[in-house]
Amino acid sequence: MLGEDHSLIVDFPELETEIQKLMQSDTEFAQENKKYTQLDKEIRSLELRNAPIDDDEMHRMKSERAFLKDALYKKLTSS
Repeated sequence: MLGEDHSLIVDFPELETEIQKLMQSDTEFAQENKKYTQLDKEIRSLELRNAPIDDDEMHRMKSERAFLKDALYKKLTSS
């Protein structure tokens, strides 16, 4: 669905405690989560405005978001 929020807490509510813990104790996790959240907001904004960028750029942004999300999820589930 276009414009959907993909923040970690929304997508992984069962990991909310772990997300909050890592945000406080792991600066690398916090920085990567901030980058992920900003990219997700940018993608949502573009989608809601009918993506005023070319398809290749949107695909690149979504691929980067997926890569960041996978890395963050791996860190969440391995700690």
